Amino acid sequence: MAAADQKLIHSGFTAKSTAAEVVKGVDLSGKSAIVTGGYSGIGVETVRALASAGAEVMVPARDVAKAKAALAGVTGKIAVAAMDLGDLASVQKFARDYASAHKALHLLINNAGVMACPETRIGKDWELQFATNHIGHFALTAALLPLLRAANGARVVALSSTGHKISDIRWDDIHFRKGGYDKWVAYGQSKTANALFAVGLDDREKASGVRAFAVHPGGIMTPLQRHLKKEEMVAAGWIDESGEVSAGAKPFFKTPEQGAATAVWCATAATLDGRGGLFCEDCDVAELAGENEPRHRTVKAYAVDPASAARLWRETEAMIA
Repeated sequence: MAAADQKLIHSGFTAKSTAAEVVKGVDLSGKSAIVTGGYSGIGVETVRALASAGAEVMVPARDVAKAKAALAGVTGKIAVAAMDLGDLASVQKFARDYASAHKALHLLINNAGVMACPETRIGKDWELQFATNHIGHFALTAALLPLLRAANGARVVALSSTGHKISDIRWDDIHFRKGGYDKWVAYGQSKTANALFAVGLDDREKASGVRAFAVHPGGIMTPLQRHLKKEEMVAAGWIDESGEVSAGAKPFFKTPEQGAATAVWCATAATLDGRGGLFCEDCDVAELAGENEPRHRTVKAYAVDPASAARLWRETEAMIA
């Protein structure tokens, strides 16, 4: 679908709907799901909702013990396996092991991510945020494609962010090798990459029944903010001096249960049958950003551009070749 398809469909849910409300009445019995980052923040709530609807959920994690502890109170068919998105050999091993035990994969929620971290290099001199948020998930999805195709109606959800508005893809210097690293520009670029990945995947795989969506979950206080100092979050207006969500941010911020809702909606909503390649927010399709849109909603045209999505696909394949 092209950017012109970014129009509200009036789903019946709102910005404050929870993941549990979204899956009420949905039967995922016999369906398999993978949720990266499913042991922290909105990831836990995503796992909880999918498992409550009957799905068998796998949570890949760098720290298996930590993940198991975080998910100990979540009921359902939930398993944890080792995987590090920053290590492509680890990603490939996880995918092989999963394929050896499963004939199909119905839902892939690429939820894990890092935000605004100090400049760090991994892999082939890759900038950490782009590598973890985009390249790792690109490689994981590619490795799982045979299982996704076998599901005959799989959905892939890429967690983007309104942070995509900070930066388009920096085509001439994606990995900041020319200097001038900016942690927020790097984050914004990685979130644009997540959105474009959904466009590209959907375009390439919709004929095989695999549909993809990108999601802005909303503003939520989670461990994603672990690299930010308190002063930064106060200056941004997110929290007050006491460390609580500020009065100005409260109308826009969500609980983790609300933050997980849009990804779960994209993964399960029957109203999205036959659709894909869309950027979603607040349990609905996001509208294209105009000149004076508030920064916490809508999607920039460059983040849903099919030509840019195809270019990013080629560039990423070249990076991991």
